[in-house]
Amino acid sequence: MIFVHRTAEVQTKAIGEGTKVWQCTIVLPGAKIGRDCNLNAHCFVENDVVIGDRVTLKCGVYLWDGTTVEDDVFIGPNATFVNDMYPRSKRPPPKFLRVHIKKGASIGANSTIMGGVTIGENAIVGAGSVVTRDVPAGAIVRGNPARVSGKADQR
Repeated sequence: MIFVHRTAEVQTKAIGEGTKVWQCTIVLPGAKIGRDCNLNAHCFVENDVVIGDRVTLKCGVYLWDGTTVEDDVFIGPNATFVNDMYPRSKRPPPKFLRVHIKKGASIGANSTIMGGVTIGENAIVGAGSVVTRDVPAGAIVRGNPARVSGKADQR
């Protein structure tokens, strides 16, 4: 069974069993969302977005076109994703930059993930970090710009 809060607007039909969508969250029709996900309050998921199974989006996460989130990913509150490095009103780029979050990665609260970046499998992005380049699998990154500061455990 899928749970959609009465104030949420879910336009996609591609949503897996056991997924919960909470207050004031909007999911556009082209989005694909896996099983057993938890999309907390005030999230937004655009059309060209793929979310795997068992993904958690905490409050205030907006996933823009070109974002892929693999299985078992945690995205903390108000994490920000960028798909256009030079945005202009009413002038979208010919192609949006892609962001790829690999299986088991965790993104800390208030982090910014720039377009064109891949976060490696089981990597951890520390709260408030600004990720400007790819993060290796299993790495912990933090700071502005984010730099490797350790190795994540494989829990």
